[in-house]
Amino acid sequence: MPRGVIRTPAFMPVGTAATVKAMYADQVKAAGADVVLGNTYHLMLRPGAERIAELGGLHKFMNWPHPILTDSGGFQVMSLAKLRKLDENGVTFQSHIDGSRHELTPERSMEIQSLLGSDIQMQFDECVKLPCSDEEAERAMRLSLRWAERSKKAFRGGPGQALFGIVQGGAVEKLRVDSAKALVDMEFPGYAIGGLAVGEPQAVMLAMIETVAPYLPQDKPRYLMGVGTPDDLIESVRRGVDMFDCVMPTRAGRHGLAYTRFGKVNLRNARHAADPRPLDPQSRCPATRDYSRAYLHHLVKSGEILGMMLLTWSNIAYYQELMDGMRRVIREGRFSDFYGETKAAWARGEIEERG
Repeated sequence: MPRGVIRTPAFMPVGTAATVKAMYADQVKAAGADVVLGNTYHLMLRPGAERIAELGGLHKFMNWPHPILTDSGGFQVMSLAKLRKLDENGVTFQSHIDGSRHELTPERSMEIQSLLGSDIQMQFDECVKLPCSDEEAERAMRLSLRWAERSKKAFRGGPGQALFGIVQGGAVEKLRVDSAKALVDMEFPGYAIGGLAVGEPQAVMLAMIETVAPYLPQDKPRYLMGVGTPDDLIESVRRGVDMFDCVMPTRAGRHGLAYTRFGKVNLRNARHAADPRPLDPQSRCPATRDYSRAYLHHLVKSGEILGMMLLTWSNIAYYQELMDGMRRVIREGRFSDFYGETKAAWARGEIEERG
């Protein structure tokens, strides 16, 4: 893209409110991220899309000159907004911050994303919680298709900007296939698989990916929204997914949990209080390599902000190292070996962590 190459498979750190929590922008880039995600819902509420546009756009506002993907706001309207009212036109809701009333339609979502100036923009869709009835899944999927057409018509993208469609359909295979076929007929430059990681077991999520992937073009990116753990990532790449985003690594870091090539490490556990080892002596990340588990345990137990910063940095770096490793072995034709070795290392680490 004009602002930089996005290497796939790619993990996009989530910059909900124009910041990847507890990290500097240059740290995020140095960790290996090519693209970050910004959130339409949160930015429209605070500080406002028009204000960001007046200040030069989201890239300048957050000091990130590289690619940015913005979601449409549909998921947050479902999960955060109060007194939500949905109809064919769009959604009216009250802000979870101050109770102010707002309306999001496909046209307004596209307008906000245009004001933000993001490189990849998402169609406005309806995301339902799982499990739900087949009837509810179909109603939301059909509405999302109609909104996809309106989003595409309203898209104001300039050179080098792209609009992705979003496959919906709950956990119903036929609905997922119908949604994918209809979106491909609309000829979007990329396709997201939405409405997953919303309460369903991993097995259901993976089954939906397997159902949808054959119907999505192989020469266009496939983006699994809101996913997930390192295990979710490697399983989904194995099934043909190219792009991911999730708050998991930053949220876990703020709560004392590290993701490493040895599996999860809970720095709150007393067993780390006198452990002089770093999280991973071979990591390229200073936070992972240069600080002892004992020190990280101390910071976490003391509630020190530095502990949240270091563990967030370490987690983002590990996610990028994992993606880099998958890119390398895909080029070399060794993904199956890498998959087995990585899963085995995680399993051994989990056993050690449990003592």
